[in-house]
Amino acid sequence: MDKDRIKGSIEQGKGKVKEVAGKVTGDAKLETEGKTEKVAGKIQSTVGGLKDKAREAVDNED
Repeated sequence: MDKDRIKGSIEQGKGKVKEVAGKVTGDAKLETEGKTEKVAGKIQSTVGGLKDKAREAVDNED
């Protein structure tokens, strides 16, 4: 598993926590920051998944 997938998952989790905390406290800035981190984490995780698939394709050519 690519390190970007792991880091992306962690970032998504942190973003979710911030988003919920922002909703609970009524802090729109924190909520938006959390949503942004979630999206960034999803992108990073997707990039890691693509790297994994590319590595698998190269390995299967042998």
